[in-house]
Amino acid sequence: MAARRILILGEGFSDDAHYGKTMRGIVRYGPDPVVAILDSKRPGAIHEGIPIVGAVEDALPYEPTVAVVGVATQGGRFPPAWRELLKQCIAAGLDVESGLHEFVSEDPELTELALERGVELRDLRKPPEGLSVPTGANLEIDAAIVLTVGSDCAIGKKTVAVELDREARGRGLASVFVPTGQTGIAIAGWGIAVDAVVADFLAGAAEQLVVEGARRGGEILFVEGQGSLVHPMYSGVTLGLVHGAAPHLLVLCHSAGATEIEGSPGHAIPPLPELVELHERIALPARKATVACVALNTAGVEDDEEALAAIASVAEETGLPTDDAVRFGAQHLLDALLARL
Repeated sequence: MAARRILILGEGFSDDAHYGKTMRGIVRYGPDPVVAILDSKRPGAIHEGIPIVGAVEDALPYEPTVAVVGVATQGGRFPPAWRELLKQCIAAGLDVESGLHEFVSEDPELTELALERGVELRDLRKPPEGLSVPTGANLEIDAAIVLTVGSDCAIGKKTVAVELDREARGRGLASVFVPTGQTGIAIAGWGIAVDAVVADFLAGAAEQLVVEGARRGGEILFVEGQGSLVHPMYSGVTLGLVHGAAPHLLVLCHSAGATEIEGSPGHAIPPLPELVELHERIALPARKATVACVALNTAGVEDDEEALAAIASVAEETGLPTDDAVRFGAQHLLDALLARL
């Protein structure tokens, strides 16, 4: 099998940490080389050493084999201009992978063109067949389950889970990262995008994921969180994950200084102690999860001294171990989890 060389389609969002989070996750954690990023608004720029090009033809000299949609648009739909972009990728002989709710593999025009060019169209968000409700297997597997939850969307729940898994494996622990969204699937090569699952089967899908994580040898499972219990649009997916994954411990993720849900004016983020209590109260009664630590995203803070002050403030406010898993490493957060386990 030929080595995968990725062209990330970041059109319009390559410099957007929110809507370009899929791109950033693949660049930072993906196993395959990213050879170029496409964004017609920023040709000639560089992102973490990777060239940004303005058109598909400009990316071809870097010899990509697959074009991966690197944006997560609101509602998971392709902007109109993207249709032509996808057709250009297929015409150039590139496989296409997408994590949006609009499935490329079910589009008649794109599938016909893909068949002509002999390329594959893969939808990372398409749920598998045969999903159902939980069976209770989530309470029977011999693994410690840790779920990341958050005060908002797109604040680092996946990143924290990946960093904790890396730190655990670096210590020789039998750890597995459990992907529940399109970027996590792109990184790990398996998983179910739970936000695309029929609501009645969401908890069942989460159960299936932790069972699979244990089957893969995980004695500690770090489950990628989704949504937020206090988000006016994306709260349901969080509750389904909590009850289906049946975690023993939770890691509360929060963006330093945030007081309001991004993109939802008037929807305040409750004080962190209230969020800790809320998450512990809605845990599955058969397994009462507790919040073991807080992962604070300090990306918006300029210097380390200010970041450390923000971390200390949250630790004092919540009474819980707090750190930034990206800026300062995940060792202190993992220590807090292992102490509770």
